[in-house]
Amino acid sequence: MKKILTALPVYNEESHLQAVLPEVRKYAQDILVVDDGSSDATPEILKTIDGIHVVTHDQNAGYGAALNSAFHYAITHNYDALVTIDCDGQHQPALIPKLAEALFSEEDLPIDIVSGSRYLKEFDGDSIPPEQRRAINAKITRQLNEQLGFELTDTFCGFKAYRVESLKKFQVTVLGYAMPLQLWIQAAHAHMKIVEYPVPLIYLDEKRSFGGSLDDSRIRMAHYQEVIGNELKALSMVACENNGHCYIG
Repeated sequence: MKKILTALPVYNEESHLQAVLPEVRKYAQDILVVDDGSSDATPEILKTIDGIHVVTHDQNAGYGAALNSAFHYAITHNYDALVTIDCDGQHQPALIPKLAEALFSEEDLPIDIVSGSRYLKEFDGDSIPPEQRRAINAKITRQLNEQLGFELTDTFCGFKAYRVESLKKFQVTVLGYAMPLQLWIQAAHAHMKIVEYPVPLIYLDEKRSFGGSLDDSRIRMAHYQEVIGNELKALSMVACENNGHCYIG
């Protein structure tokens, strides 16, 4: 039987914890909450919840830092799979075992990442995404597909299942919301096998902040381009050949 860890990165989630965690517990073997330096009642609430593991950052370090702590926890505690799910109610915990099962569905050519996609199919009750967020996601997804040879439909969904052995290949240095972009590039560099799994498109808080200047979509896009450029350069990856296809140097 596979040993599966489900991890939730949280920052100031006092309004969601007591609703989301009981639902996660219905579908998850082991649960890890990474509290990324919350300043609200999150730490106190977590102390009252039995049967979960908690890693606490003394200061807010960023979404990517919280995920990286989950990666290290899964590796050091010898899990087979890590499922990451956000704590804001926008993901459906009932799909946790589905993503984990999909991860181990092919023995001949193991899958490294099963990535949730909100755009792979339509579900009844899907939300209409905020226009700027959808536009940025679509542009970045198209760009990474062209540069890395992927066929992704959603590069920013936080609902994923990872083979823990594959997590050991990542070197996370981007600690904020752009961290998934670094992972996609490193995954391409490591020739990882990635499949997408359809998940509902749910937006409960369209005004949710990215923090500081990143709430400006132009600044956020410029930051994403900087992260992509730096990571391509760091891995000696050639951006694009004359025919529009890209390769790893």
